[in-house]
Amino acid sequence: MSSKRLNLALIFGGRSGEHEVSVMSARSVLQAIDTDKYQVWQIGITREGHWLTGENTLQAFENKSCESLKQVVLMQIDDKTVLHQLVDGNLQKISAIDVFFPILHGTYGEDGTIQGYFEMLDVAYVGAGLLSSSVGMDKGICKDLVANLGVPVLEYKIFNRQKIETDLEATALEAEKIAPYPLFVKPANLGSSVGISKAKNRQELIKGLEIAAKYDRRVLVERGINAREIEVSVLGNTDPIVSTPGEIIPGDEFYSYDDKYIDGIARTFVPADLSDAITQRVQEIALQVYQGIDCAGMARVDFLIDKHNEEIFFSEINTIPGFTPISMFPKLLAHGGITYPELIDRLIALALERKADRDKTIRSIQA
Repeated sequence: MSSKRLNLALIFGGRSGEHEVSVMSARSVLQAIDTDKYQVWQIGITREGHWLTGENTLQAFENKSCESLKQVVLMQIDDKTVLHQLVDGNLQKISAIDVFFPILHGTYGEDGTIQGYFEMLDVAYVGAGLLSSSVGMDKGICKDLVANLGVPVLEYKIFNRQKIETDLEATALEAEKIAPYPLFVKPANLGSSVGISKAKNRQELIKGLEIAAKYDRRVLVERGINAREIEVSVLGNTDPIVSTPGEIIPGDEFYSYDDKYIDGIARTFVPADLSDAITQRVQEIALQVYQGIDCAGMARVDFLIDKHNEEIFFSEINTIPGFTPISMFPKLLAHGGITYPELIDRLIALALERKADRDKTIRSIQA
């Protein structure tokens, strides 16, 4: 093994409802990463939260057969974070890690949880920090902050699981005050359209509330419009670049989980057929949101454009967007000339850059 290669830990799986999507994203990254530059150590996190590694970890997760894998232990040794595996009750050193690449979608991976762990370890890691990850993950909190920036958002309200479980009818009545049907019901802290439903009447609203509450303790209900679904990729730290917008035309009534990963009948267009003025405005808002929540590394910013009057609404920001073959984040950047392997290189470089910047911070007061 060349000493010039960076030791990179690719982390995938996780306790989220987006576990399978994470595994698919990890496969795409592994296929594209330059192994002449990086020694990749695979770490899979099971649905139960166990960190595992070993021979062909990703393949074991794909096959749902992890019996041969070993438990992961990370230890700080001489100012380095060293990856170990537990073998017959004994710790076996694998390698010091230069940079962590979490390709975890949803809760416990994209919500600031693992970012906080990385901050405590004081390591370089790909993607946004703790604050922007947690803000970006919660659709309600994010909309609150983005609206405060002056960015238009659709009318919405957050309901907690306890209220839904104890008084479903009253919750539905309150939700109906947001706007006329249709209404969209979403878990506040999940992506990939997991648990999302479109309600055209009271019965569908009640069903949607019940489904969303299974995935999260916070449920967002928002006004539905006849809209175009537009996405923009952002890449960078203090001076990010913004891609040209792309458009998703769902095969269903909206861009559902099945439409994304099972049926695959949605169509994507890069670039989106938008006027220069709308393109520029979408890019401006994407950058405003990205910097407004102190994002770093990467994000995909999603918009809804009303088909009736072309009004632009911020929908959500994804701080660890999908990396699968059908994912828009790499597609949009590829349209701008950034290949998949180059994208991975840039993300790793941005992680190291951000770590160097954090190291400038004074952590003690000297007399």
